[in-house]
Amino acid sequence: MDSPIVTQLFRQLFRHRTCQALRSHSALPFRTGSVCKPQRRTISNRGDGNSRQESHWQQRTELFPQDKSDDFKKYSMVTADGLRNRRERPKRVKMLTRDFIEDSLYNPNYGYFSKQVVIFTPGDPFDFSNIRDEPEFHTLLGQRYIAFEDALDEKEPNEARQLWHTPTELFRPYYGEAIARYLVTNYKLSLYPYHDLIIYEMGAGNGTLMLNILDYIRDTDPEVYARTKFKVVEISSSLATLQEQHLQKSASSKGHIEHVEIINRSIFSWDTYAPSPCFFLALEVFDNFAHDSIRYDPFTEEPLQGTVLIDNEGDFYEFYTPTIDPVAARFLRVRNAACSTPYKHPLRSSRLLRGIKSRLPFAANLTAPEYIPTRLMQFFDILHKYFPAHRLLTSDFHSLPDTIRGVNAPVVQTRYQRRTVPVSTPFVLQGYFDILFPTDFAVMEDMYRAITG
Repeated sequence: MDSPIVTQLFRQLFRHRTCQALRSHSALPFRTGSVCKPQRRTISNRGDGNSRQESHWQQRTELFPQDKSDDFKKYSMVTADGLRNRRERPKRVKMLTRDFIEDSLYNPNYGYFSKQVVIFTPGDPFDFSNIRDEPEFHTLLGQRYIAFEDALDEKEPNEARQLWHTPTELFRPYYGEAIARYLVTNYKLSLYPYHDLIIYEMGAGNGTLMLNILDYIRDTDPEVYARTKFKVVEISSSLATLQEQHLQKSASSKGHIEHVEIINRSIFSWDTYAPSPCFFLALEVFDNFAHDSIRYDPFTEEPLQGTVLIDNEGDFYEFYTPTIDPVAARFLRVRNAACSTPYKHPLRSSRLLRGIKSRLPFAANLTAPEYIPTRLMQFFDILHKYFPAHRLLTSDFHSLPDTIRGVNAPVVQTRYQRRTVPVSTPFVLQGYFDILFPTDFAVMEDMYRAITG
């Protein structure tokens, strides 16, 4: 935790009316002209002297937003890359929505994945053959969650611990073994014996999948194991250290050391050409890739791109401008050219119906936001440029419950007193909230093929 003030801030959040629909983490399924148009969502911490000691976590309405146009004109535009060396959350700046999300999740000093996250490990693998049904499994999972967190609290109590799980951990070793069988089969069909089995994993968490895959290949096909190289690309320094520790934990895992390389860097800063055939694993990582926010004029259908302004109090104000930056503009062009089937879009309804809705009292002057995965498009660019002979294997959420308003909108949530607390905006205290998006695999497959060939 940053300070006792942050603890008090979470208590205020927990009392807020939008936080009453609580659910367990385990309930998630297996992330115009020249005028700026402001849409304001912010967390208030203003008021008298007493209110400054106890923040009022009240989401303000969009009906009568405070005019911040002058601040928008004079505040400098920053990016997530430009904030990587900052130790404190920025104020008196503006940034694109994707940069705000990237900074919130991945900033090395205060980002969610850098400082807050603990990955649940259930202990011994579940004996699935003796589990009667799904309710019994969830009962057992809940018991292990409690035991796991009780053990953590004995060492260091933390009311705002960010704890979550992955299919790799819940279904180990079977999940990793299934992937290993796929890798070995395809390797032997098309690459063996002319090339090594090279596996890249992006965002390896605890390193469980890596160990399960290597254990299976070593036990079932020693000849392939001798030619296996496993490379982890991990943006989080703390998780990279944890992966190293797990690799050194036992005699069995130590045997993999010569086959493993852990590369502590972001895939988006990758600059090494890797021409050899390889398999690239991206499992449960797309959901936390940063997205841009686009809204449309309901009459002209002109797209406007979202920017968030952070004022000198640390409050957030959302603006939309008709100037689309090159990354978002390219995404819209490629999607329009590449997609072979219809996809969800704020302008799918008739223009007449949109016009009627826009004339209703208190109607918004723009459509609902559409969140476009520009960072995922850039990941495809990295694969095309530096891994020309790759094969991509990925899995992620195709839909999510409790998303905020919008098309392809994320779930934004934190965890407090062992309960999940969803909120209704991505513009919240950086580093304390998970922001996870669904992936439209039909759209992204078309874009992936168009970009990588």
